[in-house]
Amino acid sequence: MKLFVPGRICLFGEHSDWAGGYRRINIDIENGYTLITGTNQGIYAEVEQHPTSLVLTSTTTDGEQLGPVEIPMQQEQLLEVAQNGGYWSYIAGVAYQVLTHYHVRGLVINNYKTDLPIQKGLSSSAAICVLTARAFNRIYDLKLTIRGEMELAYMGEITTPSRCGRMDQGCAFGNRPVLMTFDGDRLDTQELQVSDDLHLVIVDLQSKKDTMEILNRLNRCYPIAENDIERGVQELLGPINKRIVHQAIQFLKESDAERLGNLMVEAQTFFDHYATPACPEELTAPVLHKVLDYEPLTPHIWGGKGIGSQGDGTAQIIAKSQEDQQAVIEILNRDLSLPALSLNIRQGQKVRKALIPAAGFGTRLFPASKATKKELFPIIDQDGIAKPAILLIVEEALEAGIEEVLIIVQEEDLDEFQSFFNSQVSIENFNKLSNRFQAYARRILEIGRSVSFIIQTAQEGFGHAVYSAHEAIGDEPFLLMLGDHLYRSEGGQSCARQLMETYHKHRISVLGLRRTPEDEIANFGTIAGVWLEEGQLLNVTEFAEKPNLDYARHNLRVPNLAEDEYLTVFGQYIIRPKIFDYLEENIRNNVRERGEFQLTSSLDRLRQEDGFLGMVMEGRRFDIGLPHHYLETLQTYSKS
Repeated sequence: MKLFVPGRICLFGEHSDWAGGYRRINIDIENGYTLITGTNQGIYAEVEQHPTSLVLTSTTTDGEQLGPVEIPMQQEQLLEVAQNGGYWSYIAGVAYQVLTHYHVRGLVINNYKTDLPIQKGLSSSAAICVLTARAFNRIYDLKLTIRGEMELAYMGEITTPSRCGRMDQGCAFGNRPVLMTFDGDRLDTQELQVSDDLHLVIVDLQSKKDTMEILNRLNRCYPIAENDIERGVQELLGPINKRIVHQAIQFLKESDAERLGNLMVEAQTFFDHYATPACPEELTAPVLHKVLDYEPLTPHIWGGKGIGSQGDGTAQIIAKSQEDQQAVIEILNRDLSLPALSLNIRQGQKVRKALIPAAGFGTRLFPASKATKKELFPIIDQDGIAKPAILLIVEEALEAGIEEVLIIVQEEDLDEFQSFFNSQVSIENFNKLSNRFQAYARRILEIGRSVSFIIQTAQEGFGHAVYSAHEAIGDEPFLLMLGDHLYRSEGGQSCARQLMETYHKHRISVLGLRRTPEDEIANFGTIAGVWLEEGQLLNVTEFAEKPNLDYARHNLRVPNLAEDEYLTVFGQYIIRPKIFDYLEENIRNNVRERGEFQLTSSLDRLRQEDGFLGMVMEGRRFDIGLPHHYLETLQTYSKS
């Protein structure tokens, strides 16, 4: 398995993580608030199981090969390596914590590439700790959330001589902004999205600072301020920081680079005024201010500030555009001989495509399915119009914001589907239609411009059908909807739109779920998980395809559901494109389940390696694949 963990920078709110921790002692201290984001650079590794040991190799930023080193997976020896410090201590510290809390064996970790600058305020040590926690989590399927990995990494790092802050392991969230709130020992996190790309530059000031001395001096101002300097530091890291961070949240959401830049300048001014008197030897920072005030940069930037503990370590600058970002890097290299890295906070890929498999024969609906495809069976919609089922599904996808709908069909059925979406009825029949139906006939052709078709040459299972679309979908997340299921929302948003909004908020694969009594679960895919939002959103920890009742009772219980209730697959998914790698591997190696290439095992692997959310839908699912279900749909769909 390959893993990548980025570094992280603190956009706003440095030092407020530990400052907020003092609320354990003095409740009058303000919460700490920090805004962090992952870097474009980080630590890359290949990991696999080992029966008895940690086997470690590493490639440093300058290309030096270190290791292999073998450390037995025994608590005493792991603890000794961790507490002695040194290059391998962070991995050993996390492994010690994992072994303390879980039954695991060893790991082989080959850190084959590192492009993250070390000891530059970018949390390189936290990144290796998170990578180790994630490796154990995914190799041994510990079912940890990202937050769980982050906490395990933090415990591992403080097992070493490092005295990192609580925010450092926020790199676990990857390259997206995260608000972290520190209230004594409690930490809350909130992921944020930007509406457009933002372009920053990280500058290595190539000077020296004593981070431990900075922390020592600033910590003297807590928990009770005894003079004006100490009161000023508490004001800076408390109310002033709270205002600035919450303004920055709004500007980030709007991708307002100019106002973010102005806010960085304001934050640095406050830091200079209130924090520097507490540690003038380290925080006067002449190199930092030379860069921030360097006139040739002015046409290209909106503003900038220090990073991390501040001082002459690292600076961040927000550029006016991607072209300006490159100009800033060139000026820093040419004029000041300072190395610089780009940091792009991306909007993230939107879900633009939907996939609808419709290549099955419809065995259970024979002989009606001989006359026409089950996906073309008529359904009376709420508007009173009789529509083929596939049209209802396509309409829901387009209403949710999908731009292109891909329908998987058998070759012999292609003409029938294409004719419906792309051909107008004869002029004689068109003239017989009412004005309302004539308008709808034109609407169908308009819908058809967003519909294309994929031929599945052989019907070898649901997973095989999904894989047949891999070239058409490419490297994009996609909405998957079943061709013989209809969905009716019970709220203001369609089921597909509910799922789309959840994906765009979290950027993790997500599937719809419904509550199902235990006497029905043998007919459905069933999941287990841990609630992130009680009763609504959970982190999926297991997929089971049509489980028996005994297995479900022992393995698939979800907290706070009724005793005889489980969560089953609703029939809509948003899936990241990595799924195609797993499906291709199964097809290439002829890995079948019940004689076919299924989707569920690949979904479970995606869960392990990339994460998967489950959302309890506000809506109902109608399965038209069985005669009595089709009859029930006809009776209730238009009234629901």
